[in-house]
Amino acid sequence: MIRKFDGDSALVVVDVQEGVNVLQHWGGPTGRRNNLAAEQNIGAVLDAWRRQGLPVYFTAHDSLEEASPLKLRLETGRFIKGLEPRPGEPVIEKSANSAFVGTGLEVALRRRRIHRLLFMGFFTNFCVETSVRMANNMGFDTYLAHDACATCNRVGLNGEDYDPDLVHALSIASLHREFCTAISTADAIALSRADTPHLERIQGNE
Repeated sequence: MIRKFDGDSALVVVDVQEGVNVLQHWGGPTGRRNNLAAEQNIGAVLDAWRRQGLPVYFTAHDSLEEASPLKLRLETGRFIKGLEPRPGEPVIEKSANSAFVGTGLEVALRRRRIHRLLFMGFFTNFCVETSVRMANNMGFDTYLAHDACATCNRVGLNGEDYDPDLVHALSIASLHREFCTAISTADAIALSRADTPHLERIQGNE
């Protein structure tokens, strides 16, 4: 069984910014992404958590790379329409992949006595994965809504074009059972309302 998400839990929405869809920047000339339902799923989890009055945090990436579309001064640095933070929902600005490096997120969570985190957002294998790994290593009880994340293709050392579905799947496989418990959007919504007996919490490093 996985216990209901309640006041000791927070939703961390990672980098839902317009620039994640500038796909040629991320994947080269053949740039493409997986899971085109990610935005819809992110919105559904957000709605469920807000209805229950659960804590929500957003990260906003402000890249140090000159060519990156994820800069807060650019239009592509804005939040995706319909997925913007609401008043009272903290926005954690960051320039590293991790939501915790160079930010006040850990302190904010500890002060609110939050020790369970659910992550979702972009990109699965970049900022989401880095933040999930670090959250687990910092002692948080960590969950990932795997179908409320997405990524792009990656070009390998020898020019191989790795499909975004593969990149995403390998990232989730690397995280689940070791750094987090990966759950679906439907399960994340259900857990905002009640315990879920059919699910099993599975995490390593404990």
